[in-house]
Amino acid sequence: MASSSCVSCGSLYDVFLSFRGEDVRKGFLSHVVKEFKSKGIETFIDNEMERGKSVGPTLVGAIRQSKVAIVLLSPNYASSSWCLDELVEIMKCREEGQQRVITVFYQVDPSDVRKQTGDFGQAFDETCVGKTEEVTHVWMQALKEVAGIAGYASSNCGGGGYSKGGGGGGCRCGGCGYRGGDVRMKSWW
Repeated sequence: MASSSCVSCGSLYDVFLSFRGEDVRKGFLSHVVKEFKSKGIETFIDNEMERGKSVGPTLVGAIRQSKVAIVLLSPNYASSSWCLDELVEIMKCREEGQQRVITVFYQVDPSDVRKQTGDFGQAFDETCVGKTEEVTHVWMQALKEVAGIAGYASSNCGGGGYSKGGGGGGCRCGGCGYRGGDVRMKSWW
């Protein structure tokens, strides 16, 4: 356990972001990353990593060397075995007690994530085609666990959308908890 434990690795990053790029990269994610950068929050984003069939040691290391993992659950998150494998590793690290996990339900219902139902469930089912029962079970368990973590939901936004102006941007409705100029997550580590 010593070499793979979150404790022994130390923290290179404040935050590891797990997301499905096509859903959030150009909108929500870009605002969050900009705010983190302005607050000096060291963030790992796997934009430049070459996609393979499985999550490699570099990515596992980045997950394990992050104080906080933010999982941006979006409509197509479960359509990516890469995202699901990342999530499994994140939840392992959380279970070891060395990493805080924050969930953001972006245009998805937490219940659909937890139960793999609705459009989210359909995407998940398609990703599971050809996978072993063991792999499918591990993914299902990770989704159930992460959906049980209290987090932020875009559904609380009331359609207000996001703005770039004012105090650094953020949600215009104030109901979802995301305020660009007030990155409250910093106090969690």
